[in-house]
Amino acid sequence: MNILTWYGHSTIGINTNGTKCIVDPFFDNNPASPIKASEVEADVLLITHGHSDHIGDTIAIAKRTGALVISNYEIVRWLGQKGVLNTHAQHIGGGHQYPFGYLKLTMALHGSILEDGSNGGNPAGLLLTTIDGKKIYCAGDTGLFGDMRLIGEEGIDIALLPIGDNYTMGPSDALRAVKLIDPKVVVPIHFNTWNLIDQDVEKWAEDVRRETRSIPKVLLPGETLEF
Repeated sequence: MNILTWYGHSTIGINTNGTKCIVDPFFDNNPASPIKASEVEADVLLITHGHSDHIGDTIAIAKRTGALVISNYEIVRWLGQKGVLNTHAQHIGGGHQYPFGYLKLTMALHGSILEDGSNGGNPAGLLLTTIDGKKIYCAGDTGLFGDMRLIGEEGIDIALLPIGDNYTMGPSDALRAVKLIDPKVVVPIHFNTWNLIDQDVEKWAEDVRRETRSIPKVLLPGETLEF
């Protein structure tokens, strides 16, 4: 069984066949998160890019739990300098088979500089195929791009798409992304954390229901979805 949990903003928990994965572990400074970093259980941390609202509490959680941290080469190298040594580096277009599934990094249109000004490499999305064959696409922070159609050709079970606008796709472009990807289920992320990215998520969900074949699932922070 697979369980997805949204912790607010872009922080996602994916419990797949007993492995606890956290995508972009931003807890302590995340006003939407129902828990703090000290409460997080994790076997794997997946980092899409270097911005502070995504790399978040990675160092603290990794050092406390010993979780494997997976990201691009530049971020993994930077984490090593901070004392995080259980890491695996990938890059866009590259995939790797882990005990919990096959993970490929996809392109994302965004930035990735780290908080101290270090090079965070290229931002990425995550395409995870679980051991039982479920495909989860976490777009990360991104604008709309046409090659989302190619990602959709993989046959996506769940897509997690930002809808907040300003820094990422807004609702209209996220709706277009749903049409390109054609996932079975789509979960909105990266919205309503701060006023700047407030959106009418229920209206967006209704647009998805009306204009696509996908099922929108709007989660509250801390809510889960089994798949």
